[in-house]
Amino acid sequence: MHTILGISGTVGPYLAADLKKRNIPVRGVSRRPFEGDWEHRKADVLNLVELIDAVDGSEVVYLVVGLQYDKNVWRRDWPIVMSNTIEACLATGAKLVFLDNVYSYGLVKGEMTEETPYNPCSEKGKVRVQIANMLMEAVEKKNLRACIARGADFYGPRADLSVITSTVTARHAKGLKAQWMGDPQKVHTFTYSKDIGPALAVLGTDARADGQIWHLPTASERWTGEQWIETSAEQFGAPKGYQAVSTFMMKLIGLFVPIMRELAEMNYQFSNDYIFSSEKFERTFGMKPTANQEGMVETADFYKK
Repeated sequence: MHTILGISGTVGPYLAADLKKRNIPVRGVSRRPFEGDWEHRKADVLNLVELIDAVDGSEVVYLVVGLQYDKNVWRRDWPIVMSNTIEACLATGAKLVFLDNVYSYGLVKGEMTEETPYNPCSEKGKVRVQIANMLMEAVEKKNLRACIARGADFYGPRADLSVITSTVTARHAKGLKAQWMGDPQKVHTFTYSKDIGPALAVLGTDARADGQIWHLPTASERWTGEQWIETSAEQFGAPKGYQAVSTFMMKLIGLFVPIMRELAEMNYQFSNDYIFSSEKFERTFGMKPTANQEGMVETADFYKK
């Protein structure tokens, strides 16, 4: 049995589908019912008793939950979520695969790799460092079987909460001009949503992954924001123009719209080149990422429907 904590998010259904292809029984866990080709259990990851019951009998547990995008919520809840998940996996003998992001690296000049040192320049990044260290400490001191999987920003089908969806593809689907947070002339690599599930399944089923950090397969094409916008506009038949939103403007809007205040903290990622390397994963496991053009065609087809 492989259990997915956060089955209802972007990644859960794709991960479940790949595990089913491998003839692995799947259990999906969320706070609310979420129907699919899996056994469902209701549990709150902030409740250790509920979580231990939810993962009982699991060989592997995937932590792919998302929390409200608020630094205060992250400071309060993420350490509890990680502590509870570690304890539940230790109690049941399960391996833990944690889906992380790159906030812990902070602003990086050049490629982000698994060897990039932690240097967070945001409050959310500091939280990510804390919980990643919690997990790796449990690996070293408590013999937890685990690994960390990191992706770049997501794009693609089901990535409804990603920045590029809300500012580009969702707007193009409505025939509107795109927006771009930061500098559209800077490079920004994105991880394709449909590649994440199969890659996590590899990490969950291959012992070579244990005890390490892995960057999930991500196309190495160095597209700028403008290239993403132009390609999306072509697929949707939408206007190719766009509005660039500076960090200053985001902070100003954030005085009245809280989510913009949260996004402004992270806008260094869109105001500088953001280059993510998955060479280690591709070399070790032989899995190649979806090319950007192909991913954008599939994304447009998904949202048109």
